[in-house]
Amino acid sequence: MARTASLGLRIEPTVKAALEIAAKEDRRTVASYVELVLIEHLKAKGYLDAESGN
Repeated sequence: MARTASLGLRIEPTVKAALEIAAKEDRRTVASYVELVLIEHLKAKGYLDAESGN
């Protein structure tokens, strides 16, 4: 089973509210949605392999 790392962060309440709405519309948890958005951004910037997601 793959291990995951924990990441704590502070965000503005309006950003959190927007994340909650976006995650709900995508039928994801907020954590899952944030991970998805981060992966897409990091792939676009070339920090992650576009094929594997790692």
